[in-house]
Amino acid sequence: MAFLLQKSSHSTLETRKTKNLSLLLLPPTIWLLVFFIIPLVIVFIYSFLQRGTYGGVTWEFTWSNYQRLANDLYLNVFGRSLGLAALTTLICLIIGYPLAFFIATASPRWRNLLLFLVIIPFWTNFLVRTYAWIIILRSEGVINTVLQSLNLIQEPLNLLFTPFAVILGLIYGYLPFMILPLYATIERLNFSLVEAAQDLGANDIRTFFRIILPLTSPGIIAGSILVFIPALGAFITPDILGGAKTVMVGNLIQNQFLQARHWPFGSALSMGLMILVLIPVMIYFRSSNSENSI
Repeated sequence: MAFLLQKSSHSTLETRKTKNLSLLLLPPTIWLLVFFIIPLVIVFIYSFLQRGTYGGVTWEFTWSNYQRLANDLYLNVFGRSLGLAALTTLICLIIGYPLAFFIATASPRWRNLLLFLVIIPFWTNFLVRTYAWIIILRSEGVINTVLQSLNLIQEPLNLLFTPFAVILGLIYGYLPFMILPLYATIERLNFSLVEAAQDLGANDIRTFFRIILPLTSPGIIAGSILVFIPALGAFITPDILGGAKTVMVGNLIQNQFLQARHWPFGSALSMGLMILVLIPVMIYFRSSNSENSI
């Protein structure tokens, strides 16, 4: 009898835990449903429809929007976006890794200050920070003025409205997304393994590539994804710093929805961009699962 009562109370407790968990999951589920899944379904459906005479959509099924993506013009835009996003990610990794390592190995007093300096740009609107680069890069800007005053150049350099300006703006905007995951990974690194490798005769380069780099690879992957995905879909930075000369897929989608009012083709472009975004995410999850299974 006591066993039955104990079993009944245990099942009641489990039922309460299940109900409490369901209540906790209800708000994020509603949020994802309303602001992610439903809009995604709408965009997916629109991508198979036709453009209306004055914009909007006509409820007639067609494959033409996806067939249009095979045009060389749009393939070049996708290729340019992939190239700029990959280059931005690589440069952010080259700059961010030693900086994150320096912050993680600094004394606690300096570590907090350095982290504060990394995070402080987020206190200013991204659009305002992007416009500030116009003042720096234009012909009468800070860089050209300093170089001319030092007699290093005779005429102003053409820095603004170039791919260089776009990459510079993307690096500036997304570098903290690379530094923070790397810092979190390096801070948890067991440096006794580094000392053991050095005691066994490994030099600094060998220790880095055989010990430090593999152990910090989760931070590298996470930071690369956090930089690559927003850089791939960026439209503010290319629009402001690149002008009409450097068009990325984000600008193309924006133009289709707001200027050309071709919502079906803009939706097809959005789905194509989403597929490109899902590729690195799937690679990340597969690598995480393989590491957990080892």
